[in-house]
Order: sequence, then structure tokens, then C-alpha cells
Amino acid sequence: MNDRAGVDRRDFLRYAGTGAAAVLTGAPVLSAAVGERRHSGFAPDLEIELTARQCRVALQAGPATRVWSYQARVIKGDPACVQELPGSYLGPTLWLHRGQRVCIHFVNALDQPSTVHWHGLHVPETMDGHPRFAIHPGASYRYEFEVKNRAGTYWYHPHPHAYTAEQVYFGLAGLLVISDDEEQALPLPRGGHDLPIVIQDRIFGDDNQLHYLPHTGPGGDTAESLDTAGNAGAVVEETQVNDSGSEMPGFPGVTGFFGDTIVVNGRPHAAFDVATSSYRLRLLNASNSRTYRLAWQDGRPLTVIATDGGLLERPVNKDYVMLAPAERIEVWADFSKDTVGSRLAMLSLAFPEATNVMHNSTLAPGARVPLCEFKVAHKTSDRLELPHRLAKIEPLQVEDAVNPDTPKIFNITNDRYVWGINGRSFDMMGVAPEEVVMLGTSEVWEFANSDIPMSHAMHVHDLQFRVLERFHGPYSRSVADGFVDEGWQDTVLVMPGDRVRLLLRFADFPGLFMYHCHMAEHAAAGLMRNFLVQA
Repeated sequence: MNDRAGVDRRDFLRYAGTGAAAVLTGAPVLSAAVGERRHSGFAPDLEIELTARQCRVALQAGPATRVWSYQARVIKGDPACVQELPGSYLGPTLWLHRGQRVCIHFVNALDQPSTVHWHGLHVPETMDGHPRFAIHPGASYRYEFEVKNRAGTYWYHPHPHAYTAEQVYFGLAGLLVISDDEEQALPLPRGGHDLPIVIQDRIFGDDNQLHYLPHTGPGGDTAESLDTAGNAGAVVEETQVNDSGSEMPGFPGVTGFFGDTIVVNGRPHAAFDVATSSYRLRLLNASNSRTYRLAWQDGRPLTVIATDGGLLERPVNKDYVMLAPAERIEVWADFSKDTVGSRLAMLSLAFPEATNVMHNSTLAPGARVPLCEFKVAHKTSDRLELPHRLAKIEPLQVEDAVNPDTPKIFNITNDRYVWGINGRSFDMMGVAPEEVVMLGTSEVWEFANSDIPMSHAMHVHDLQFRVLERFHGPYSRSVADGFVDEGWQDTVLVMPGDRVRLLLRFADFPGLFMYHCHMAEHAAAGLMRNFLVQA
């Protein structure tokens, strides 16, 4: 065994290249909301207090697990807008409606700085959870915004620089579901037939505690770390060898963190009782780094009705779907022909990942693994027919972009174990010339991943984009049928050797926003940048 006990926070930040100073001195960590906006004149339809705090949850037999969790209470509006997931560490699902004016008082009861990012939502820069607006422990921040997004499945999670991965890993995440008039007019499954499926991977010790980097998580000490075989001991080997023969540190900032236990809705070995009826499954990959190749165990097609940014124009049948960290899909699941007592598993099928990358888990990236199970518990004649048309999606207008034939190229780079984009790692307020865009314009961007054979999930804040074209590398060719590019997205999987071309429109809000890899440890290690929307 390596004689090092593991990679501690100090080493993690040093390897990340940005350092703790970037968190606390790159921009001020706030002790309260900016101006608190107590007299802003904003009159909310819905007002919620959302608190991040430490608690214990009984997730499996044995001691309760120490986690961080969001807890919410409705101050004004319909209490049904906040829906708890019983027995889970995940935050409550927030149910919003397009056009609604929302005020959320975020209270930070952690021992670290934090923010809340409303992932996928179109909001002003001060409402987006940028790490420059992180608040101290004990402080609060007032988020105010009008819901402008289409109906769809979104989510919320922390975004303080160098703490995001840790805070999400130990429990801070929740679904945010938006409805609108177009969606409500459709005969879609609702109520108990509208199921959240939040997929994560974790490592549990014998004491039922979550294991991550040493001295992280609730109480600042995870009791044990991991050895090179994925057992208690050390996180990973100190070094490894890449394809070029040079050594690279094996800490999660370079490789990403991979667990060996799949948890769904915050619980290991998740199972759902269903009727012989139709269901709407809202699937979110909230794992720190693991990508899934979703499929039904018996080979029936996955019927996809929505992606990150809402409903598709019409349903799409897939044998499997690639789902990277932060991506969402909605699946129409019909159990009407299944017999009572039968069981159907949802799997992640095996697929080629960068196997030369040292990882911390006994469950390798790209390995086949069951995710959750559906048990047909009772018979019913209550069944909906899948609509042939779902929503109206505006056609792509590439010719309206300021650069239709000359996309801006954003190369994913790695220099001495520090991730970057076009050779630049994260700078709290930094913006390069190609990262400046004009309000009210559209642009074509291209993410290119050719530096190191690792996948990346590229997320752009504050907007939904359209995928124009994919140029497949050696890893994605074998799974190309699993990409769903027909709808609006805010996160896109860019596998080794891939180039993905996007159409983005910068509307409504000027200001400084982020784009980054949603393999959370990669972002902490520099794979995150700003773009500036100029009025």
C-alpha cells in the first residue's frame, strides 16, 4: 500500500491549481445576500426557506449515515410545491410553474461557504449561484426570479468553488420540476405515476458512513479513506501512467470520483412498486463523475419524451441512452403488459470508457451495473396512451448566429494535472476574448476533447442549447445511438476524441456566467470558466 494515507484537502486544492485562495479571495465570500434586496419590490407568488444542514439518515441496516441535506418550508404559497423524498438525504422536489415569481431564502447551516445553483434555469447572474456569491456559514442569501423555462425536469445543487463536489457527494442536491400550460394539456402520467429517479454512486464503509477524500464531509472527517483496491485505507495510488508514459496524480481531481454502490433517490438497492399502467420517469444523473448507459433489462426500448430542457417534439425510442453527470431525460414506461409479481430492472450497460485511468472504486467506469428495480405489484385498467406529439420546438436557425460557419472552439486541455479550456483554468472573475458574447445574439460553439482520454460533461449556465452536430471519436462511435439530441439541453457528453457543435442564444440577462465540466472533481481542478454576456 502507498504509505500516504490519502490526498487531503490541501493537496486537492494544490493539484486543482486554483487553491483555497481562489475560493475566498478570488471574489468575496458574502456574509449575507447582496443588499438583501429587502426593498426590491419583488412580490413573490411562492416563498420558500431552504436550509443546508448536517443530519443523519437511516439508509440501510446499521448506524445512520451522516449527510448534508437541504430542508425546506413554504413561507408563502402552496405547501404542495415542496415534496419530500421520505427516508432520503436528497433535498425536497420543488414544483414550480412557468411565469411564477419565486423567492427562496437560502440559509447556510454548514461549516463551509455555499451557494445554490438552479441547474438549467434561465435567471439573472446574481441568482445563478456563481461561486463569487458564496456565503459564509450562518449567513443567508435571497434568490428571486421569475420562472422562464419550459416545463421540464431541472435540479438544484451547491456551487462554491472547490467545495461543490464534496457538498453534492454528501447529499446536497434536489429536483426542481417546472410545469406549463402546454405540458398540462397533455395526457401524461401524474401524481404517483410521475416518479423521480435520481441516480448517484457512493462508497459506504462498514459503519454506513460515506467515504470520499479524507477530512471532508459532515464533521470534516470521513473516518476512513480508500486504499488502492477500493477498500478502507487510501483514496487512490499517488501516481499513475497515462498513454504518453508520463506520470499523473491519481487523485479524483484528475480522474473523477467513482463509487461502488448505486443509490437511487438517496437509497441503495432502490425498488419501486408499480401498477400495470403508464409511468413518467424523471431520470437525473446526479453522480459526481460516472456516466450511465441506461437500458431495460429485458431489452424493451426506452421511450424518451424529454431531455434537459423539456419535452421533445415527439417521443423517441432508444435501445439505450447515454446519460452523463447532470443530464436528465424523461422516460415513458408502460407496464400494462407485465404480469403482477414480475420484476424489471433498469441497468447501466457496459460501454468503453478510458480504462487506463486509475479510479478509486471496485466498480470501474463504464461497467455493467443494475440501477434500480420495478416490481409490478397490482393490476389496474387505468392506462394512458402515449401522445404522438408532445411539444412545439422552434426549428434551428443556425443562419441567425453571428458565426454560423466559424464556430468558437473550446478545447478541453490538461497541463501538468490541471484541467482547463483553451489552456486556461478557472479564474473567479476572468474572461478571455472568445468568452465575451453580446446580449440578444446567437453563437455556434464547439467543445473539443482530444487532450487526455477521459469523458467530460460540459454544462453551460443560464441557457438551453441545441446540439447541431457530433464528430465521434473512438469511444463514442460504439454508443452513438444512445445520444438524444432532438431537444433542448444544458449539458452534453463529450467523450474522448469527440467534437460537439452547439447553437446557443444569449437572451434577457447580461452578466458573468459559468460553463464547465460537470464531472464535479474536474471542475474543481480547473475545468470551469466564465463567459460574459455584454449588453
